[in-house]
This record gives sequence, structure tokens and C-alpha cells, in this order.
Amino acid sequence: YKTTVAEMYFPYARPQENGYRTETRWLEIINKKGNGLRFEADSFISFSAHHNLISDFDAGIKKQQRHTTDIKPRQLVSLNIDYKQMGVGGDNSWGARTWDKYQLKPQNYRYSFTIKPIQK
Repeated sequence: YKTTVAEMYFPYARPQENGYRTETRWLEIINKKGNGLRFEADSFISFSAHHNLISDFDAGIKKQQRHTTDIKPRQLVSLNIDYKQMGVGGDNSWGARTWDKYQLKPQNYRYSFTIKPIQK
């Protein structure tokens, strides 16, 4: 798939993390000049990329009641690379737990990836 960082953003009514991609073997972040970075996974990785910091979407413990209109793109690319991410709930939004097969149980996890420069 090919997309831009801006196109990965989804404007939820209540700003929150979004645009997460899973089971990725490799990804490239390239600027308009054709220069950038390539990330190659040993198996799979998951990632999100934004023109915002995660803290722009959710201020953490002290909520600030932000809205979509409060989210202004920054002049940066914030890239988060993870092994996996577990969802926050099950079949409803009022308390059902995530199904066992989708949970990440407490244990030691390992993953790795290689970063390579891309120069045009």
C-alpha cells in the first residue's frame, strides 16, 4: 500500500490514537525529494505515523476535553513502531473484555527491525 502520513489520520470526534497498521513487513518514510528511511522487520511489526505527537490526541490523566478541531498538524512526522497492540475492549463499548485470542498476555516479547537510509 502507498499513502501519505496525512492520509493515515482519522479525525475521531474525541481525539485519540488512530491510523494504526498491523502485520507490516517493511515501511518507508520518504520526503518530497525522495530521501528517507526504510524499516524492515524480522517478522512483523505494527506502526502509526502522524504529523502530530500522541500527546496532541490525548493529554493523559489530566483530560483537556479536546475536539477534532483542536488537532493541528505539526511540521514533523511522529513514527511509533511496536510489536503489537491490544485493543481496549470486546464486542461493546461498555465493559466487555477483549477476546482471549486478541489479548497480549504478560510475558517477555521480542521483536526487531532494521533501519536503512533511502537516498535519491
